[in-house]
Amino acid sequence: MAVTFHFTKETPSDLMFSDFQALNKFQNELFSQLSQYAFQFLLEPTKSSRLMTQLEEFAQENGIAVGPLRNVFKSLVSLPNFALKKSLSPQQLQEDLQNLGLSDEKSTLVANQFEANLVALSKGALGQTLMVNQLVDIEWKFGVTASSSELDKVGNTFLQLKLVINTGTGTKDVFLELTLPQFYSFLHEMEKAKASLEYLG
Repeated sequence: MAVTFHFTKETPSDLMFSDFQALNKFQNELFSQLSQYAFQFLLEPTKSSRLMTQLEEFAQENGIAVGPLRNVFKSLVSLPNFALKKSLSPQQLQEDLQNLGLSDEKSTLVANQFEANLVALSKGALGQTLMVNQLVDIEWKFGVTASSSELDKVGNTFLQLKLVINTGTGTKDVFLELTLPQFYSFLHEMEKAKASLEYLG
């Protein structure tokens, strides 16, 4: 019987299964420390150099080779990250971890850490998204259809928008043409987004 995963449509690789089998071999205290490092990285991805130092020290203190440790750590980070992107609940994350072979106790630990950090993780993800897709400028023009081959289109109001968006590597112009009902729907969505940002801010 095939196991269904919440986090991705693709079947996880054998490598990911073996990574979680390897994580099962860690004593609970060591696994807990490694899991804390994973969530620190997810909360502060800009401080990855500090994380690399922590992992190297962790490997030396516990007699573990750094290379294999990095591989299993990458899998440990990737699953909560997928869960965040797919808006999964801590329970769904726990199920996926168990389906990948992680013990119930360790799966529960990761799911509890995910739940405890969910608000901060969501804020961070939202901030990164907004920084990369930041709206730099907007221009608009209203118009009325004066003539058309379709009689019912004559007299319709429309709005042309030019959005200048910061993609993270430069700016990009996005052009939209909206009918008046579409514009009001767009405006409503923008107001909801603004309210969400103010709530999270």
